[in-house]
Amino acid sequence: MDFSIRAATVEDCKDIARMIMELAEYEDINAYVKVTPKDLEQDGFCKNPFFHAIIAEVPEQHKSKEGHTKIGYALYSYSYCSWLGRDIYMEDLYVMPEFRGKGIGKALMSKVAQLCVAAGCKQLNFSVLDKNYSAVDFYQRQGCVNITTTIGYHCMRCEGEELQNLAQH
Repeated sequence: MDFSIRAATVEDCKDIARMIMELAEYEDINAYVKVTPKDLEQDGFCKNPFFHAIIAEVPEQHKSKEGHTKIGYALYSYSYCSWLGRDIYMEDLYVMPEFRGKGIGKALMSKVAQLCVAAGCKQLNFSVLDKNYSAVDFYQRQGCVNITTTIGYHCMRCEGEELQNLAQH
């Protein structure tokens, strides 16, 4: 299949927001999505962006059933590991269902890995929903390991009222 991978632009924010919701619906967690295209514009395309993204795009003749040519994305940010130094956290990797199995997800992940290596990063981190078996299998085929089982780390979160309370102390 003919497709290309490129850096996202501010004009892609509506499609990124659409695909974020599609991913959330696929994982049955769409009630948690609060981000809007406007948020993405402000947070990803400002002087000091909070995230970066790449887009998988197909030519018009291969567009989706709904008419989309932007059919996948990866959203990531640079972070720091106190043990190893620079790293990248990949928040999302998504390909629309009708385009899966064509090498697009691997190409997106490979591009994030290339950016990681080019920036002198030592690791690429991400989370995957435990019941998303196909994604877990995909990541393992790429050589990724589950650090929950190998090291024992768990992904923790503080948000909402608890975050506000913590900030008060």
